Amino acid sequence: MFLFYLLGGLAVVGGGGVVFLNQPQFGKLPAGERLARIEQSPNYRDGEFQNLEPTEMFTSEKSRTRVMWEFMTQRSDGVKPDQPVPAVKTDLKSLPRDSDLIVWFGHSSYLLQLAGKRILVDPVFVNCAPVGFMNKPFKGTDLYKPDDMPDIDMLIITHDHYDHLDYKTVKALKGRVGKVVCGLGIGAHLERWGYTPEQLMEMDWMDDADLGESIAVHCLPARHYSGRSLGRNKTLWASYLVETPSANVFIGGDSGYGKHFRMIGERFARIDWAILENGQYGKDWEQIHTIPEKLGEEMKDLHARNAITVHNSKFALARHRWDEPLEIVDSLQRDTTIHTHIARPIIGEVLPLNVNNEN
Repeated sequence: MFLFYLLGGLAVVGGGGVVFLNQPQFGKLPAGERLARIEQSPNYRDGEFQNLEPTEMFTSEKSRTRVMWEFMTQRSDGVKPDQPVPAVKTDLKSLPRDSDLIVWFGHSSYLLQLAGKRILVDPVFVNCAPVGFMNKPFKGTDLYKPDDMPDIDMLIITHDHYDHLDYKTVKALKGRVGKVVCGLGIGAHLERWGYTPEQLMEMDWMDDADLGESIAVHCLPARHYSGRSLGRNKTLWASYLVETPSANVFIGGDSGYGKHFRMIGERFARIDWAILENGQYGKDWEQIHTIPEKLGEEMKDLHARNAITVHNSKFALARHRWDEPLEIVDSLQRDTTIHTHIARPIIGEVLPLNVNNEN
């Protein structure tokens, strides 16, 4: 969120700022037929996409300027690890297609194999910012590059923030991606980067797509925001449920806690795995990111059999200790009121998705 205001400041420096913001990594705002479709969405009002319930970007009693200044200037112990983060390098191209599994790459990037399909979610393997010197990955977490990815049947993008949609990564993958599933408007970025309209499946909340072979993708709400440059909330952020004969997997994306979790849990009788945000939280923005005390509530609302938490262990985008999200998982695993099996793989580990599907 702070990057958005930094870019806004660049706009006032004159022609140099305009040239900078026209670089390809900033993408493109929706226009033409794409914008016309967006304007028909029930989730788009007053020139922006809206959350299902009133949502504030900043929830602090402090001014927005003070929150930003403190974020940029105050140092906190343990925000970055002193030693390389544990990780393993897996040959992804040799993974048998008939195995349901997940491989997490740190932060919110992961590879799913479901019903013989390879699904890559929010890949960020080069930059998680518009310029390379910002938001460097932790030591040990940059094992994976675009060339390490196998051919991808489906690329899922939950929203267009830099730590979920990396220009250089998706451009490098372009020739090896079948379909791209994303929220309304995000296709404008991808078309600028060379993807064809035939590859793109832009969805609104509550849209369903039958992909054949008893596989479906459901686009669902999240409580967040969007934007890569000066236009905020011009593209749709989303969560997804991938429904297959062998497992139903909920992809949470970035989201603060809200009523949509209970709605999704009531709509889908079976959620075998929920992949939920856990990291980069703060009390100053608790409505747009999951804060620790709400993570267990999300699992309960979804009635998820299993869960894995992401959005941690690779970048320092908040001021909590880098390993605090892992400690939260350890605590939830001991919580007898939560009937969800919570896995805690290390980066690059192959995690089978049949752990607790019999319950």
